[in-house]
Amino acid sequence: MPARILVVDDEPDLEQLILQKFRKQIRDGIFAFQFAGNGVQALERLAEDDAIDLVLTDINMPEMDGLTLLNRIKEQDNPLLRSVIVSAYGDIENIRTAMNRGAFDFIIKPIDLNDLEITINKSLHDLRVLKEAIQSRDQLMFIKHELGIATEIQTSILPKVFPPFPDRKEFDIYAKMIPAREVGGDLYDFFQIDKARVGVIIGDVSGKGIPAAMFMAVSKTLLKATALKGIPPDSCLESVNTILVDESLPSMFVTVFYGIFDTRNGSFEYCSGGHNPPYIIGKDGQVRLLDNCGGLFLGSLKNLEYESSVVMLQPGETLFLVTDGITEAMNTGDDMFGEERTEAALQTHAGKPLNELVDHVIEEVQAFAGAQEQSDDMTCLALRYFGR
Repeated sequence: MPARILVVDDEPDLEQLILQKFRKQIRDGIFAFQFAGNGVQALERLAEDDAIDLVLTDINMPEMDGLTLLNRIKEQDNPLLRSVIVSAYGDIENIRTAMNRGAFDFIIKPIDLNDLEITINKSLHDLRVLKEAIQSRDQLMFIKHELGIATEIQTSILPKVFPPFPDRKEFDIYAKMIPAREVGGDLYDFFQIDKARVGVIIGDVSGKGIPAAMFMAVSKTLLKATALKGIPPDSCLESVNTILVDESLPSMFVTVFYGIFDTRNGSFEYCSGGHNPPYIIGKDGQVRLLDNCGGLFLGSLKNLEYESSVVMLQPGETLFLVTDGITEAMNTGDDMFGEERTEAALQTHAGKPLNELVDHVIEEVQAFAGAQEQSDDMTCLALRYFGR
């Protein structure tokens, strides 16, 4: 699309000179010129054609001079319109006034057509850069808007009402996720399978940002839908893995820990799909890792087999599940928070209510990281058994 240039001057010979000088650019569709004899006509042209890119205007003209025209153009608040003033040699006062009123550049009379071409090209180049910047800004604003929507969607599919089962006195659950970006790849969920059993899930999708968030949403939906059938955890992960392999990109996978908690006796049947094992916090505050049992992460290989195990939680004991955004958080010295610090934090805050326990662990990780930017999502889920 040609650059549209409006020439405002009351000298009739100038139109022919410009058309002759730029005949090749006009023929090649690079420039398209319009002409006006004064400021009033120029404003009419601008009203008729809002695609004009550049106004080249003389100062001394009948009806409305160039300086007044610049003021009127400035009032239109159009950042995508460049103005170049034409002034007599030595007319510094008017040139300064024109620049103060928004002129991008100036040309001295008598007009040197080669200088005019250089000035036009420079003005249009600056305009192109500005348009690209505005387009980039608009794209960023669009992406930010989309990220905002994605954040709302992701947040809406994670449980966020606590306590989730206020009428149940046998147990309590609390969870929290701190995404590294606007959207995250971590997931958690808990839900009643039947009156006695509760399903508990935590997971971590490979990658970051929107792709990870989309895969997280798919994985969480599949896991919950399959788990609600009431099948054992190993069968659940095997089934979900088969679906994910067929439906996801080869580079995407998810680590998952899934367990079924029986509120009648404290039994917890679980299976890990490549996820780091949870901690068990004893009633006395001692912390130990749950024996790892399961198989590989989900979504990459077909026909994987998984194995379940069972642990009996005693009244007062707490299961504490995390993603590696906790244990692998780095400080400015490239040291990891690690399992030992995680266990120490759990011991320090063992007896606190679950929401305080989770918050304190995350706060200790953040204090350890200090000024180091968070590189991975951080998720904690705690389940405490009180007994019947």
